[in-house]
Amino acid sequence: MSHRHRYSQAARQASRGGRSRYGTKKKLIEQAYQMGEKLGISVWTEDEAGPFKTMPYPGGSWQPEQEPAHQSHEYERNGTAKLLTLFHPASGQARVKGVRRSTNQVLHGWLKAELTDILAGLPPPCEETVQMSSEANREMWESWREGLGVKATLCAELPPLRVLLVMDNLVGHTTPELMVWMFQRGILPLYTPLSGSWLNMAESFQRIVKRRALEGAHPQRPEEIIEWLEATTRGWNAEPTPFEWGGKRAGRRARSRERRRLRALGGSGACARKPISRRRHNTNKWLHTCQLTH
Repeated sequence: MSHRHRYSQAARQASRGGRSRYGTKKKLIEQAYQMGEKLGISVWTEDEAGPFKTMPYPGGSWQPEQEPAHQSHEYERNGTAKLLTLFHPASGQARVKGVRRSTNQVLHGWLKAELTDILAGLPPPCEETVQMSSEANREMWESWREGLGVKATLCAELPPLRVLLVMDNLVGHTTPELMVWMFQRGILPLYTPLSGSWLNMAESFQRIVKRRALEGAHPQRPEEIIEWLEATTRGWNAEPTPFEWGGKRAGRRARSRERRRLRALGGSGACARKPISRRRHNTNKWLHTCQLTH
């Protein structure tokens, strides 16, 4: 059956009021990027990249003049590889692991080990946070979930909030066992909305690593892909680049929205804050039916 004239899943959700929930999640994630570190809360992002096939990858390479590199159009399907990623935008540091598959058993085991190590490396909570009452501490947790229609049940006893973890809203990321484990250790997951993967900075990092590791190469085995991706990440961590949410492009988009909100006047940089009347004047008495041809 043809689906050409049906609405997409995102459009159907928006028509049912999903757009407001999308905006709430987006606002919370943006607030985490902009304010989390300033409040003493470490902000990390998580994602899985792949699968990467054992095939020739297009890309540039250094070759002698008039002797371009040639890649075979035939390749053997020897399996795939994936890259598990934890990325810290404020410092640019990344933690990765190449795997053949990312089942819940593999992903959860790696996540718990890495998050435990991250928590161990964080500075201790400030005195004000330690002396905060249980009610105030719970309000702090709830403030990062304000406006959400569906909320996971928090534990009865909550430790101080230490980490905000931005991740995709996949089934394997929302299992009760994993969420309770994170709550008990002061980690609050913030899930990106439908069609909102652009809010996850880990995806931007993964695109950079994939391009540097695989473009112009032809891996023969999944183990080669894993080795190249992990080696590229080690090189990145030697001189990491911090990621900042917003920046110049966000400023340009905000100014563009402001200009559209105002009424631009053609021919200059002027604008009006209310629509200009387009009422016709009584000029018909000066119109004539004749037309000069010379």
